Amino acid sequence: MANRMAAAMAARLHRIRIESDRGDNPVPTAIIIAGLALLAAAVVGWAVARANGFMNTAPGGPAT
Repeated sequence: MANRMAAAMAARLHRIRIESDRGDNPVPTAIIIAGLALLAAAVVGWAVARANGFMNTAPGGPAT
């Protein structure tokens, strides 16, 4: 019984290793994510600069 189960498990593992679709390499995905993070940081920086510029043009200036 144990030999039969071991043989079945070995055959199944062999089939999984041969037929497995492992997908893409994670490196391109990591590069895309890093690029999107840089783009998001640039957009946030642009929005902060734009908001600061708008606030600096408000009449009366900042309250002290």
